[in-house]
Amino acid sequence: MPTHADSLRAPSPGRTYVIRTMFLMSAYVLVHAAAIGGLFDGILGQPAGWAVAALAALLVAGQVWATLRLMAHSDEYMRVIVAKCFILAAGATMALWSAWGFGETYAAAPHLPGWLVYPVFWGIYALVSPFVRTSN
Repeated sequence: MPTHADSLRAPSPGRTYVIRTMFLMSAYVLVHAAAIGGLFDGILGQPAGWAVAALAALLVAGQVWATLRLMAHSDEYMRVIVAKCFILAAGATMALWSAWGFGETYAAAPHLPGWLVYPVFWGIYALVSPFVRTSN
């Protein structure tokens, strides 16, 4: 039976992370849906377009912050797992992005926009996460 003290406890780090992620990613999607829908057409390509770019980048930074908060408020085991996944995904993303960049320079590979690094990072994070189980 839940007690009054149970209802006063702070939400778990995982729940807080999910709430933050849902907020940040919803805002991220809305910004880009608005751009795709033409809401910013009047400022794109002009100095004011940097405001849209800065907002999108701020939301990306917010997600990194949310992940760091998850790590800070989790127990040692979860902290290590999340950190290992983050490091592996960052390293693999940098290696992949570097390889593609060299391919653009040396092999005439088609150009990819730099903003793709963010979804690629989280895609790789999702791919490596099931394989990271211990702190060894």
